[in-house]
Amino acid sequence: MLHENTASSSNSRTDQLTGRAVRGRDFVAGGIMTAAILMFVGTAGSVLPDVIGRYYGAAVSPDNIAVTALLLNIALIIFGWRRYSALHREIAHHKSAEEQAKTLAVTDPLTGCLNRRAIGEATASLIAQAARRDMTVAYLMLDLDNFKNINDIQGHDAGDKVLVEVARRLKGTMPPNSHVARLGGDEFACTFIFDADFPETVQRVAEDLIEQVSKPIAGPASNGDAELTVTASIGVARADLCDNSLDVLMRRADIAMYASKKHGRNRYCWFDPRMESEVQFRNKIESGMRIGIGRGEFVPFYEQQIDLATGTLIGFEVLARWNSPELGQIAPDIFIPIAEDTGMIGDLSACVIRQAMEDARGWDQSLTISVNISPVQLRDPWLAQKIVKLLVETGFPASRLEIEITESCLFENMGLAQSIIGSLKNQGVRVALDDFGTGYSSLAHLRALPFDRIKIDRSFVTSMNESKESRAIVQTIAMLGASMGLPITAEGIEDGDLIAHLTEIGCAKGQGFHFGQPLSVEQTRRLLADRNLLGLGWAQQQTSAQDEPVIMTEPQLRAARGE
Repeated sequence: MLHENTASSSNSRTDQLTGRAVRGRDFVAGGIMTAAILMFVGTAGSVLPDVIGRYYGAAVSPDNIAVTALLLNIALIIFGWRRYSALHREIAHHKSAEEQAKTLAVTDPLTGCLNRRAIGEATASLIAQAARRDMTVAYLMLDLDNFKNINDIQGHDAGDKVLVEVARRLKGTMPPNSHVARLGGDEFACTFIFDADFPETVQRVAEDLIEQVSKPIAGPASNGDAELTVTASIGVARADLCDNSLDVLMRRADIAMYASKKHGRNRYCWFDPRMESEVQFRNKIESGMRIGIGRGEFVPFYEQQIDLATGTLIGFEVLARWNSPELGQIAPDIFIPIAEDTGMIGDLSACVIRQAMEDARGWDQSLTISVNISPVQLRDPWLAQKIVKLLVETGFPASRLEIEITESCLFENMGLAQSIIGSLKNQGVRVALDDFGTGYSSLAHLRALPFDRIKIDRSFVTSMNESKESRAIVQTIAMLGASMGLPITAEGIEDGDLIAHLTEIGCAKGQGFHFGQPLSVEQTRRLLADRNLLGLGWAQQQTSAQDEPVIMTEPQLRAARGE
C-alpha cells in the first residue's frame, strides 16, 4: 500500500487553510456588494428625481456631485467583484493544473504507482526512518518474465492490462508503510522497513509477490475467457549491508534480479557480493570486445573435418578465438553469449569469417570451410548479402563455403530463414543444419529448406558408448539423412572406436578431438604443407604481369608455411 508522506500531509493542510481563507473573502466581498446595492436603493428614491431634473438643464449642485460619486463607487464595486471572481477562477484553474502536474511528476500514469524518481526519494526517506528506529530497509527489484510475448502476441492493450493488474496485486501484497513503483516497461520496485534480525520477513514478502503475480489474469477479450499468465523474477537487497547508500542499494537489487533470471526465472535472489564481481567481469569482457574487434584480436581457429571412409582431410570448421592482451585467453562460451546480447556478434563474425576466407583462399581447392551462424545473425535480413560481399572482397569461391545454421533458429522466423538460405544457395554456398537432435525441427522443416547436410550434435556422439539412447538417436538421424539424400556429419568424435560404427550407419564426415585440437592458422599451414594440401595458389599468390610463377627459395617456403 502507498501512504502519503509528511510533506504531502502538510500540503493538504495548507490547501484546507487556503480554501477557508478564500471562502472568507467570498463572504466579505458578498457583504460589500449587498451593502452597495442597499445604499443605492435607499438613496435613489430621494436623489434620483433631482438628478434627472438637473440633467435636463439645472445647474450643478452638491447633491448632484454626491449622487454621481455614489454611482461611480457602485460601478467600481461591481467591476471589482467581477474581476475578483474571474481571478479567483483563474487561480483555481492554475492551482488544479499545478496539482495535476505534481501528481504526474511522481506517479506512473498507467498504474498509479510511484515512478522511478519518486521511489528513490521515498526509499531515502524510509532509510532515514529505519535508522532512527534501529531497523533497515529492503529493496525488491521485480521484472516480469517473457512479458514481451504478451505484447507481441496479444497486443499492447493486453500488456497494459497485465501491468495494471500486477501493480494492483503488488500494492495489495506489500506490508503497511511500503512503497510500490513502476520503473518503466515491465520493471517494478517495492521497498519497506523490516527488522534486520528477521530477514525471513522479506523472504515471505518476496514469495507472496511471486505467488500473486503468477495467478492468471483475465485477458482483454470481451467474453473474458482468455487468460494471461506471467511470472516474476525478483532481486532483493538490504540497506544496512549497503552502508545505507541509496544508489548502491538499488544497483545491488538490480544485479540480484538478473541473477534470478539467470537461474531459471520465477524466483527471488538475495544480493551476493560475488554477483557484483561477475557483473564487473562481464563489463570488462564487453569493453574489451568492443576494442578487440577493431584491433583484430579475434582470429579463426580450424577444426579438422575428415572423410570417415578414407580418413582424408576434406575441410575445416571455423571457430572464433580471442587472446586479449589485457584479459588473456577468453573461452568462446564466455564471449559469444555476450556478443549476442550486446549486438556485437555480427561484427565479430564478419571479422573472423573474412580472415578465414583470406587464410583458406590459397589452400587446396578440395578443402572447404564451415562457418556457424548465430541465431541473432539469422534475424538480419541482409545476412546473405553480407556473406556474399565477403566472398567477393576476399575472392574466396562460394562453392568452398558451408554455412551452419542451428535448428533452433528456424522457429523464430521461418520466412526470413527461407529467404536467407535461398539467397545463399543461389550464390553457390552450401548450407548445413547444425546440432540436429537438440531442437524442435521436424521433417516439414527439412523438406521446406534446401539443406545440403545434417550435422549430429556432439552430445549424442560423445555418449554413444555409454548410452544406448544416444546410439539409437545417432542411428535414426543417419537413416533419416539417407532417406532424404542428405549427407551426415558426426560432431564430437573423441573415441576412434566409434569411427567404424559411424561409417557403417552412413555418417560420411566427422570431426572431433580424436582428429586433433582446433589449430591456429600457422599450425594449419604446417599441417597442410605436410599433406601437400597447401595449394599452388597460396605459394604463388605473387605473380608477374606475364603470369609467370614466382620461384620461392626453401627458407621462403618454410616461412610461408609458418615454420
